[in-house]
Amino acid sequence: MNSNTLILFLLSFSILSCGLPNDVYAQVKKSTFGICHDTSSASYNRTKNFEAFSTIEACLESGGRLPKATSAYQQAEKEAQREGRSFTSDYDRADWPHWIDDDSDCQNTRHETLISTSNIPVEFKTDKGCQVAVGEWYDPYSGDIFTDSTALDLDHIVPLKFAHGHGGDKWSRDKRQTFANDSENLLLVKASLNRQKGAKGLDEWLPPNHAYRCEYIERFMGVIEKYGLLLIPNEKRVINRMQKACTGLAHEV
Repeated sequence: MNSNTLILFLLSFSILSCGLPNDVYAQVKKSTFGICHDTSSASYNRTKNFEAFSTIEACLESGGRLPKATSAYQQAEKEAQREGRSFTSDYDRADWPHWIDDDSDCQNTRHETLISTSNIPVEFKTDKGCQVAVGEWYDPYSGDIFTDSTALDLDHIVPLKFAHGHGGDKWSRDKRQTFANDSENLLLVKASLNRQKGAKGLDEWLPPNHAYRCEYIERFMGVIEKYGLLLIPNEKRVINRMQKACTGLAHEV
């Protein structure tokens, strides 16, 4: 190839390169509004003015945020899929044995918790003394008192499905059982609030009882740290703001 041909080749390559849309190079686009859109976002193709990133994580670390329709939980699922590991699509509650009767006394985790946390002596459903029927329990999520055990759910502060999506998918069955029955991760609460919460993390759900929120955040993060669960950057930023706000409230008291 002579020098003239080489110059023409380089000029042609330069022209072609300049003519390629930015979309070719952007796996993730951060819009002028600071929203991170990957190729699965409905707004990806419509976003023409943007800063390009190779991953959602890099975009979030730069100060970007997820679209409102995309939760941090969904982002964690995408991250797991990119890494080739199982996530919520493979989650099976049966893989997390809970409400076990570890000491074979016919009272499982739920009923032992009902007994130990009741403000008054409990009454059982039958003479066998296996299942609790009546007692008195304070629900910190609602701030209400309950006497009928069937009105309460035994909630996992850090939900099993949330744990599965943040590192628990790699755990052994024994470790999952330990987690699912750990008293540090259990609270008796109004059933409807437990179901409202579902598998949501701190960035998506807090107890309606405002007076309990800071303690809930502290307990949630205590379990996260105890088991080494991994949060994504956006979750960390939201939770850091919550913790700072709680620290400020504590100083005011």
